[in-house]
Amino acid sequence: MELSDKLELKFRLDATQKRALNKLKLFSVADLLFHFPVRYSDISTVMKVSDLTPGDNATVYGKISKLRTKKAFRSKIPMAEGEIEDLSGKIKITWFNQAYLAKMIKNGQSVKLTGKVTQGKNGIYLANPEVEKLQNMPIDSHDTLFKKGGAENNEGFSYPIYVETRGITSKWFYHAIEKILKEHTLDNIEDYIPPEILTKYHLPTLKTALIWIHKPKNKDDAESARKRFAFEEVFCIQLERQHDKFEYRKNKSFQIKPDKEDVQDFLKRFPFEPTKSQKKSIEVALSDMAKNFPMSRLLEGDVGSGKTAVAATAAYVVVKQRPSGQTFGNLNVAYMAPTEILATQHFESFIKYFKHLPINVGLITGSGCRKFPSKTDPSKWTTISRAQLLKWVANGEIPILIGTHALIQKTVKFKNLALVVIDEQHRFGTAQRRNLVRKDAIAPHLLSMTATPIPRTLALTIYADLDLSLLDEMPLGRKQIITEIITPNKRDETYEQIRTELKAGRQLYVICPRIFEPDPEKELALNVKSAVEEAKRLKKEVFREYEIGVLHSKMSKEKKEKVMQEFTEGKIQILCATSVVEVGVNVPNATIIIIEGAERFGLAQLHQLRGRVIRSSHQAYCYIFADAKTEKTIARLKALKTAKNGFELAELDLSLRGAGELGGTKQWGITDLGMEAIKNIKMVEAARTEAIRLIEADPELTKYPLLKQKVHQKAGEFHFE
Repeated sequence: MELSDKLELKFRLDATQKRALNKLKLFSVADLLFHFPVRYSDISTVMKVSDLTPGDNATVYGKISKLRTKKAFRSKIPMAEGEIEDLSGKIKITWFNQAYLAKMIKNGQSVKLTGKVTQGKNGIYLANPEVEKLQNMPIDSHDTLFKKGGAENNEGFSYPIYVETRGITSKWFYHAIEKILKEHTLDNIEDYIPPEILTKYHLPTLKTALIWIHKPKNKDDAESARKRFAFEEVFCIQLERQHDKFEYRKNKSFQIKPDKEDVQDFLKRFPFEPTKSQKKSIEVALSDMAKNFPMSRLLEGDVGSGKTAVAATAAYVVVKQRPSGQTFGNLNVAYMAPTEILATQHFESFIKYFKHLPINVGLITGSGCRKFPSKTDPSKWTTISRAQLLKWVANGEIPILIGTHALIQKTVKFKNLALVVIDEQHRFGTAQRRNLVRKDAIAPHLLSMTATPIPRTLALTIYADLDLSLLDEMPLGRKQIITEIITPNKRDETYEQIRTELKAGRQLYVICPRIFEPDPEKELALNVKSAVEEAKRLKKEVFREYEIGVLHSKMSKEKKEKVMQEFTEGKIQILCATSVVEVGVNVPNATIIIIEGAERFGLAQLHQLRGRVIRSSHQAYCYIFADAKTEKTIARLKALKTAKNGFELAELDLSLRGAGELGGTKQWGITDLGMEAIKNIKMVEAARTEAIRLIEADPELTKYPLLKQKVHQKAGEFHFE
């Protein structure tokens, strides 16, 4: 069997199986070999029925009874039901869309079931468990993970568990891969990772790793194989990013020579004393811009940590400098923000920073264009036509242009673009970044900024082509948000505390995980609060005297803006919303936030939601309403009270929950295996070190053609948007 062979030519597949494999994007023998198990049927997770709690992925041993088939009341989907009983108790089993299972197993049969423990209307049940019939029950279910004697007489390690879809089971994968391995398919497989790297980090070869990941003899083999593929994924990303950095640094750039006294005078114009981390970030950015190749820097900082002030200082130094060989004119700055609201906010901030200078500031968004100062009133801005704005930008009369995606359109041409600032870096893909920074023969310096707390390992990986600066302190005088974790029995008492604040004229956000109530007939529906129903409940039962508005993603843009406007003007006192409350919207009077179903959010996301009420000098309050069942969940939420900043929380989130929750990292296209690597700072730094070494010695990887091919293949998968 060859790696390139089509699966349909080597295996007997019916129409359902073909559809299932297509859905999983598995077409060739190689695709199947690189479809790794998500876990192993691990006897160490065997639990007593009495110890099961919702959310567990558990294995139970017992006798099965009360098997029957039925159809769901509303959706009419076929189901099988039953019960499993061990010495400690019994639990209901439900298989959705698998009614046939009730006929394949006999009542009284000894079985091993592995599935998710789910909370239903009538108590907990095992949802869609995998079934394994047993001849007799194991003497000690905590005996060992892997027993000797191979898969045939091995009760403990039955088979690896793969991502499945209707028509293809883990059992099918297990036998298909066994057939591939028996036919010596891997005998001639070539490894793309250089042998010296494998030796240095004690990683198995490709052939060994593929055997160990699918058919490990013990736990160490399985972990060793996963470690190799995790390293490989981060290594490929690093090679691609380091190559990008190498290419970008070939460009010429404007050498910006700052006047230190001038910079100090500009910093005095801010209404606050810059923090140590702000001063350090400004210093590092200015020294980057003085070099003869372009700066590529990412500035990370919490909401309110003063990123705009750092960007404004860099912009000030740039526009104060004349183009090479000229005694007139300015170098240009482009500042890109993800939304019109934020772009307009930055435009107004920059007017305050630059009004003392004879410098024009422009704004370009989908809604129109503005210019400061106005000819009729130099203290105000004026609306101008797009054509006029583009003409003035092209001839250098508007040195600072702020805007949304409109900035990267072909019609926008800068005379001497020396600095590009991108706000909320993760909203813009690499391709968009390149569009902006490659508009000129001379590459501009790049300062990217984000308020999304990203763990250091993730930032070192996905932004490996950028140098990193952190703003990890808040400006002086900013009051800490008082954060409380509220359990169900303290709800009424908390509402009374909130009422006191509302009476004093403050406003309240209520954040819910859902938009609408779930269908009660759907057993698997998440039983969590919805913004629409919670608004009705609060109006009817709790805050009858206050106006309550609703905001969520299914509303039209006009409706959203109208509700937000009414909330800003104080016509609505309470706003029930999902987590989509517009980033950057400034409502200084909203100083209280309730977050319902907090256990469903990542810590970094909770921290960002909490940041919505830190917009004024009034004391702010955040009430985390949690219906948590376990001590672990409560302990995780308590970190919100103790962590100093978003970075600490992001690191903690990564270790506790995995990276899937971090600012939507599903968008990075990195597999679960790659995310395992990102939890390990040593592995990320090793991959980064090796990638830098290889690219410096051989930028085009000419000595490593197989590795180059793998990086190109992976680069298509990693969509850095």
